[in-house]
Amino acid sequence: MDGKGAWRDNVFVERLWRTIKYEEVYLRAYDSVSAARESLRLYLAFYNSRRPHSSLDGQPPDQAYLNPSKPIPVAA
Repeated sequence: MDGKGAWRDNVFVERLWRTIKYEEVYLRAYDSVSAARESLRLYLAFYNSRRPHSSLDGQPPDQAYLNPSKPIPVAA
């Protein structure tokens, strides 16, 4: 499974959707599709700007990537 269709191709997106489901979707009872979209929009703004991430030393993604305190390591 080294080529197209490998499990690791979607691992980051799958992890993101799992987080969204458990922290937002399963906790709400949306009245309509537009209410769900608005709630998800607000959650994703929170996720990127205020929610601390352990893999980023407790920083939210916006802070870690837009104002890096140290260089982000790059794979060789």
